[in-house]
Amino acid sequence: MFISKRNFFFLAAMTYLSLGLDWQAHGGNRQAGDVSTDRENVAIGGYDTVAYFTDGKPTQGSSDHEFVWNGARWWFASGAHRDMFASQPESYAPRFGGYCVMAMIDGARFRPDPEAWAIVDGRLYLSGDREGIIAFQQDTSGNIRQADERWEALHK
Repeated sequence: MFISKRNFFFLAAMTYLSLGLDWQAHGGNRQAGDVSTDRENVAIGGYDTVAYFTDGKPTQGSSDHEFVWNGARWWFASGAHRDMFASQPESYAPRFGGYCVMAMIDGARFRPDPEAWAIVDGRLYLSGDREGIIAFQQDTSGNIRQADERWEALHK
């Protein structure tokens, strides 16, 4: 029996929720306006969201250049990147709170692999893995539309 990656994410999320597992203990956050964080409340694995735009690659940030926004601790590779983010966080923050865009299509929140990313129309999207970002890129406008609908439904 073959199960697509998308259906696998959906089934995994439903199993996870039906078993009543502690989402917070695994780095999730269920609050409206939430951000994908780890146990220390650091967003997207401590990666510098500005670096995706300025350097064109994922770059690990540092707590030395931290900025708190939207209930999460955001780390940056430099003070300049921190200041850029602080002046326009909505421009640099990943869509869907940094959760996996492909899982969001199914209404699930999974922490991303910050190495699996794409910038579309000036917005940063993260995925759970490289295969997911490839699938995302096959129909970016359709996938974004579906993920937007689910994100909105989760926050009503």
